[in-house]
Amino acid sequence: MTTPGTGCPFHPSPASGPAGSPSTSRDRGVSRRGLFGGALGAAASAPAAVLLAGAARGDSPSPSGSGVEVTDGAASYPFHGEHQAGILTPQQSAAAYVSFDVTAEDRAGLRELLQTLTTTARFLTSGGTPPDDGLLATAWDNGVVGPEVAADGLTVTASVGSSLFDDRFGLAKAKPARLRPMDEFPNDALDRSICDGDLLLQLCAHHPDTVNHAVRQLMRTTRGGLQVRWRQDGFQSPPRPSGTPRNLLGFKDGTANPSVDDAKLMDDLVWTHGGGAEPAWVEGGSYHVVRKIRMLVEFWDRVSVREQETMFGRDKASGAPLTGAEEFDDPDFGKDATGEVIRFDAHIRLANPRTVDTEKQRFLRRSFNYDAGTDPNGQLDMGLVFTAFNQDLERQFVTVQKRLIDEPLVDYISPVGGGYFFALPGVRSEDDWFGREMFT
Repeated sequence: MTTPGTGCPFHPSPASGPAGSPSTSRDRGVSRRGLFGGALGAAASAPAAVLLAGAARGDSPSPSGSGVEVTDGAASYPFHGEHQAGILTPQQSAAAYVSFDVTAEDRAGLRELLQTLTTTARFLTSGGTPPDDGLLATAWDNGVVGPEVAADGLTVTASVGSSLFDDRFGLAKAKPARLRPMDEFPNDALDRSICDGDLLLQLCAHHPDTVNHAVRQLMRTTRGGLQVRWRQDGFQSPPRPSGTPRNLLGFKDGTANPSVDDAKLMDDLVWTHGGGAEPAWVEGGSYHVVRKIRMLVEFWDRVSVREQETMFGRDKASGAPLTGAEEFDDPDFGKDATGEVIRFDAHIRLANPRTVDTEKQRFLRRSFNYDAGTDPNGQLDMGLVFTAFNQDLERQFVTVQKRLIDEPLVDYISPVGGGYFFALPGVRSEDDWFGREMFT
């Protein structure tokens, strides 16, 4: 099995192709746009996976059932299954999102590319001894994790963008019904050079060197078939002091996630099903939303904690809704019908009004923080790699995002990149490969 310009994924040959009415700042006459001006614009066979119990970190993870947990978790997660890993999998500490343009020449080249990608991902997520062709040969493995590749909880989640279904590969009729380039909403400041792409790889592991190793190996074995469009690394903070980890605004992020332990709920909110407008092959996949959201932390850090809590609708220290005492207390908006405690434009009230009509608009969040240093103007460049998995892009993410237009937080955050993708159904066996049923 080969991919254009690579040879066998475990013995790649050189390639000539490229490598892959609130009280806010507005009431004080100050806005982040006025303060920052144009800053943003400057701005093998592989061994089968084995699930092994690993040592949990000392900090307490989110309570079971509250959503995606953050924990060192297992040494490895099964690669084969109805769904891909990296969606319901307990959330690891390190991540990389790499979006590619496919440079394979034709449909056969794309098939071989996806097969090679599968073979490499299967090995990396399982771990083992890399092939050895001797001291005089170019090593298949870069060695940054040592002579033995540890799985280290690595998951490789492959998703496709709408542009893959153009006329290059004859896949137009297989396009998921709701897949399209990412919308630009009011309050966004999208840089289209870091948006969308033909193929997205979401790589997550317990340690950053494992992610780095996997990115390099996957790019090497697919060289000549993929070219990097954009990349964003991320990290997940440990729970401090307990419960859900915090984002870089200092608030707990993902408290109200739907329970990944509830199979029926995941079937209703996360997994797509064939039939109706959707092609049959999408069964077991999920619409994958990634949004790089820059947080204007220097401006945010000048705002009082009381005002910050009013914008979120939660206590900053505990994560509790302002109507409650503990992080996982229900906000119970019905008992605050006038918005006296949690304002009507508070983030948690807009994002999830907790009504019968909005119950199926929820989605699963699996976000990571990012820190990219400083921009050319010397401003801190950091924020959130917002990640959501949902069954119906329009019913869930898009509907919720429209409710958040002009919320008070928009003076302190700015979505700048990302994309809409479709997370492929799982690879079911050693004979299966990413996206195989798209071609039938």
